[in-house]
Amino acid sequence: MPRNPLLRLPAASARTWPGADAIIAVPCAIFGLVVASATAVAVAEPSADGEDRVRIDTMIVTGTRIEQTTAETGSTVHIIDADEIAALGFSHALDAVARAPGVTVNQNGTFGGAATVRIRGASSAQTLVLIDGVSVNDASSPGGGFNFARLDTGNIERIEILSGPQSTLWGADAIGGVVSITTRRPGHGLGGSLFAQAGSYGTFRGGASVSHGGGAGDFRLAATRLNTDGVSRADKRNGNTEDDGLETLTLSARGGLNLPRGARLEGSLVWNDSESEFDSFHFGAQGNVGDGDERSRTEELSGHLALKAPMLGERFHNLLLVGRAEIDRENFSDGLQSFEARGERTLFRYQGTLSIDARNTLVLGAEREESSASGNDSAINGLFALYEWQPVGKLTLTGGLRSDDHERFGAETTGRVAAAFRPVPNLTLRASWGQGFKPPTIFQTTFFCCGAPAANDALRPERSEGVDFGAEWRPDSGLGHIGVTYFRQDTEDLIDFSFAIGGYQNIDEVESKGIEVSAGWNLTDAFALSADYAYIKAREGDGTALRRLPKHSGDLALSFDPSGPFSGTVLLRFNGRETNSDGSRLDDWARVDVNARYALSERLELFGRVENLFDTHYQQILGYGTPGLSGSVGVRWRY
Repeated sequence: MPRNPLLRLPAASARTWPGADAIIAVPCAIFGLVVASATAVAVAEPSADGEDRVRIDTMIVTGTRIEQTTAETGSTVHIIDADEIAALGFSHALDAVARAPGVTVNQNGTFGGAATVRIRGASSAQTLVLIDGVSVNDASSPGGGFNFARLDTGNIERIEILSGPQSTLWGADAIGGVVSITTRRPGHGLGGSLFAQAGSYGTFRGGASVSHGGGAGDFRLAATRLNTDGVSRADKRNGNTEDDGLETLTLSARGGLNLPRGARLEGSLVWNDSESEFDSFHFGAQGNVGDGDERSRTEELSGHLALKAPMLGERFHNLLLVGRAEIDRENFSDGLQSFEARGERTLFRYQGTLSIDARNTLVLGAEREESSASGNDSAINGLFALYEWQPVGKLTLTGGLRSDDHERFGAETTGRVAAAFRPVPNLTLRASWGQGFKPPTIFQTTFFCCGAPAANDALRPERSEGVDFGAEWRPDSGLGHIGVTYFRQDTEDLIDFSFAIGGYQNIDEVESKGIEVSAGWNLTDAFALSADYAYIKAREGDGTALRRLPKHSGDLALSFDPSGPFSGTVLLRFNGRETNSDGSRLDDWARVDVNARYALSERLELFGRVENLFDTHYQQILGYGTPGLSGSVGVRWRY
């Protein structure tokens, strides 16, 4: 059967346990996204005594700090890799992340419009975003969130989405979930690629990469550029006719040196320079937005340098890492600068992973993160310990504790436990509990207005606690799967701006709960169908439904991937009705996208994409428009 990227059966190393007659891999992390999950395949092979034994190949989850197979991960993790991104034709990381059930995205217009990601109802500022293990959240923004508008997929190898509070793993800010992005690694020998793509709205996207890997080390260099005339950010149906364009350039580098005794020195660097046009504030217009001469320029840089040193015969792995993230933002109105901000984060990390034996793994670590914005600084120190225990081959238990000490808000301890159990080979049961906390941002502790004499010095950190339970079943045929997850999360001491005091204060709490469902099936050798759905009920302490959050969302994908040169995917996305910040409602919407690829040879490929096939008019944020029927074609050469 051909490998369908939407129901892919990836090959990777699997763990074995003494005395087990078979090792059963269970696909996906908790109810993993069908199109974005890693799945596992069991292959029968004859043993010496004539009995069939089972060998499975399983993708490894790294975002949980302890490398685990998907069958061992008790947390909810959705994995999206480069093959799936290519199969769906996504140019922007935002579209890939939106495929995970329980993830909601909002963008104020397209082509560079501010884009946020919410996990299970938590705010975008409560989503920690990592690139190669380094936080890239904007230290200068009011809530400290990350803007996905400029993140291209051309340099992404995989994305892991960890749902629920994860502060035990990743410290402050991981109060609602984590999006962990891994950039592409160099391959063996000399290789690379070139691609060019042109489409509607005067859009051009192109890029190139070169890499080399050998015994001494490896490197990869890449560049991607996107230019577009765009569409009006403010909805054109409201009489806005001025197009708002985007220009963005991304350069990236990754490589390493192989040192004696298995040690390795490696690093990565991602730099992005973007300039985008946007519309102005127009009081009384829908969403208070309309045509205007506004422009923003953003420069982002993130990178890390790490030393990896194994000891005790490869049983004790040590990691020393220094990471850095910077962002510079400027806005211009009618050609004059109207806003500027700069945020910086510097990370120092040590992590030691000890494989005590085949059933026990211990992780100990220490971190320090220093942040600065607008001439103000903050720092936080963290110590963490994680333990994995496999009492029997069918059960994996993971637990952890972390203590973070913020220079202003003091110490905070968070905990986490997770379990994965396979009572029978076709069924996996998962459960996890975790805590999160987020100290006030630099902006929240320094900003005041409206007659207030000073910023509120009584702010408290936001705190959350979440649980989830789920089950996943896969038939003996290995042709599909179905999974269901129930989750609940409570967040206290939410920080919001109050005109009454002219600053920020702890004024709210949120309870969110819901169900995530995913399923997939190989209909034939060539056709596969996958679907996912999320129901989220999130309310503030007074019972008011959370704004800009649909109760119902999901998608349906039909892929065609035979053994021949042609492959394609039809993707239907659905977003339920939402409540706007002013109390009005945004209608639900559904959109159909089509992606196709044709391999002219092993190295040369043609690809094309049609977005919004039925020219649906919809808004993600009140007053901001979205593109209608549009498309692009391109060519890619690999060497």
